[in-house]
This record gives sequence, C-alpha cells and structure tokens, in this order.
Amino acid sequence: MTDNIANHLIHQRFRGYYPVVVDVETGGLDAQKDALLEVAVVTIDCSNDGKLIPGEIKHHHIVPFKDSNISEESLKITGIDPYHPFRFAVEEAIALKEIFKLLKTKQKEAKCNRCILVGHNSWFDLSFINAAAKRSNLKKNPFHPFTSFDTATLAGLVYGHTVLAQAAKIADISFVHEESHSAVYDATKTAELFCKIVNQWPWNFVTAEAMP
Repeated sequence: MTDNIANHLIHQRFRGYYPVVVDVETGGLDAQKDALLEVAVVTIDCSNDGKLIPGEIKHHHIVPFKDSNISEESLKITGIDPYHPFRFAVEEAIALKEIFKLLKTKQKEAKCNRCILVGHNSWFDLSFINAAAKRSNLKKNPFHPFTSFDTATLAGLVYGHTVLAQAAKIADISFVHEESHSAVYDATKTAELFCKIVNQWPWNFVTAEAMP
C-alpha cells in the first residue's frame, strides 16, 4: 500500500473523487431486469511522484436475483454457467457490502469525498452497480450516482480506438483475448489502460492545476 502522502495526491488530481475501476458480467443489457453475474473492482493507488498504479482487486461471482432475466446470447459471450456449483457465487448484497467496505476504506485513506467509477463503457457498469445496490437496500453506495470516467472515450481520444483489446494493444498493454469477458481480467486491463492514459498528462500537485 502506498503511504498517505502519495494517496493524498489522488484527492488533488480528481477534485476529491477516488477512482475505482469496475467491470461487470451480466445476463443482458437491462440493469433493472437482467441478472448481475460477476463483478470485479480494482482500486487505484498513487506513487510518490504522482503516477497512478492499479491497486487491490476484489471479485465476486453473483447469484442471479429473483426473477431476473439471463439471455443465452449473453452467456455465449461470457461463457458463464450461472448455476455451476463451483462458481461459489454469493448474493448481490453480500458482494456489494464487502466491496463497498473496501472502497470506503480506500476513499478515506486518499482523503477523498466520494468514489467515482472507472469503466470501459462505464455507463453500463455503473447502471448495474446502482441497480444492484438499490435492490439490496444499500443506502451508502460510495459511487457518484451518475458521473464516471469512461476509458472507451479516453482511449478513443488518446489512441483512436474504443475497443478495449485494440486500445490496450496500441497502448502496449498485453491482452489475451481468450481471457476477456472475465470481470477480473477486463477490470485489470481497464485499470492498466486508465493509469497509462492519465499518467501521460503531467500534473502540478502543488497548485492542483494541469501543467501546459
């Protein structure tokens, strides 16, 4: 874990927001009706020279919520068997409580006011996290309810490509296609991409202003 001085730089860099990379695997595209099947988060740390680095990983397989939809097309893409006994899946509430506990600790260490979700097409991940938190009656969701950092947009700006695998390749980040559509793998690669993009922009941490 980085020291407090380094973590405080995250507070300055993102106006009091603590970035957390999230990837979800689901039973469809509708966060209200389709099952959340897998979630992974990667926290973000900061070195003493202000460089962002991927931090701790937290991951859960999720039991589909009652009466949720799971499309066969989605399962073909993810390769998930929602009812396989060796998934060791847990209920949404259990998974999110554990994840939120970690994030609140990291947020506090960084002297930040709130977490902000980082994702590749982040609206999708945020919508499923918010819906699951509401279903689980979790009142203290650490994430900003609608603001997020989208690495698809950032990669399109910096590398001219919005697909995660292709953007990673251009950014010289290793990417194994056979391991994609795993929440842990995709979250890890998204975290690497996010850190690499942000680290290209120098930042004056004394005045908290972007350097020309």
